[in-house]
Amino acid sequence: MKTINDFNFENKKALIRVDFNVPLNEKFEVTDDTRIQAAKPTIIKVLEDGGSAVLMSHLGRPKGVQDEFSLRHIVDKVADTVGVQVKYVDNCVGQKAEDAVAALNPGEVLLLENLRFHSNETDGDVAFAEQLSKLGDIYVNDAFGTAHRAHASTTIVAQFFPKHKCFGSLLAKEIDSIEKVLKSGEKPITAVLGGSKVSSKITIIENILDKVDHLIIGGGMTYTFIKAKGGQIGGSICEDDKQELALDILKKAAEKGVQIHLPVDVLGADAFDNNANTKVIDVDTIPDNWQGLDAGPETMKNFHDVILKSKTILWNGPLGVFEMENFAKGTIALGHSIAEATEKGAFSLVGGGDSVAAVKQFGFGNKVSYVSTGGGAMLESLEGKTLPGIAAIEE
Repeated sequence: MKTINDFNFENKKALIRVDFNVPLNEKFEVTDDTRIQAAKPTIIKVLEDGGSAVLMSHLGRPKGVQDEFSLRHIVDKVADTVGVQVKYVDNCVGQKAEDAVAALNPGEVLLLENLRFHSNETDGDVAFAEQLSKLGDIYVNDAFGTAHRAHASTTIVAQFFPKHKCFGSLLAKEIDSIEKVLKSGEKPITAVLGGSKVSSKITIIENILDKVDHLIIGGGMTYTFIKAKGGQIGGSICEDDKQELALDILKKAAEKGVQIHLPVDVLGADAFDNNANTKVIDVDTIPDNWQGLDAGPETMKNFHDVILKSKTILWNGPLGVFEMENFAKGTIALGHSIAEATEKGAFSLVGGGDSVAAVKQFGFGNKVSYVSTGGGAMLESLEGKTLPGIAAIEE
């Protein structure tokens, strides 16, 4: 795996694909700079070597040129975060962009305009990728969040740098973390899969059954499994057409010697409302007008015991409707368990939008080994797919 540490950038211009698709408020201020912070080590390495950095990214899903999606809005935030002045050019290809790059001195940073102002970017257009390739001596992909897209800047451009392409430090960490779970993780390995739907996690489950020792299933997925086993789930969320699939997963897990851990009790509610009446109910005897919205106390204890015996942990998806304060206890308890196991030496990887949101919301970001920045890319990696943005560097 070639990374930025395999190159010296002295007097070189690094064309770096970053993921600065950051949230902005109505004043066009960045409300979460996590993705900018994540790219900082790669940018700093280039500058400290005596090179210059040409940053390219997308922002949102613009239809053509739309000012609200212009990267000029984030120039100051990037400069504050990285700690150096950042220049900006209002296009990402063409003479104007080429002139701006030509004027760049060692130690300087240039941010190009939104790649997606050109439809050629998402089309994976080769001619557009070739134009981008004129803007650097070495191509660095540090955008894990878009590595599952075969776009011009994430995949196609790499072919114009046959010997001068590498992973940035963020992307290298992402690959390494996923490999620790799927290939080289110390046993016992435990995967925690939460969220609402079995259907969205089925390919992940099928891929990881050969790799894990324990599979904890929580969140809304629980009730499809419980109903399939003959339990009463009341008005809880359920994919009726996936019950056979749930039974098949349980059968396959047993054949492979994987222990599946399902909730035994839940915090039930008489309405999908933070202020609903609640009670702890056995997971398979939920009354008709009630629904399970969080893990119960016995379940939290069981999951805690499994997590503390684990040496490698993957967490993808919450255990309840954590957006509502009264149904966040299961997810918070799981976070504490994983943090404790990590402190005792386990490797823990958190990935997927909702679990990352929960980790941030409840302050577990620095208490786990790694929090993935790429939602869709992370899930596709766990499904066993080779991501085009990664393959393009490795070719």
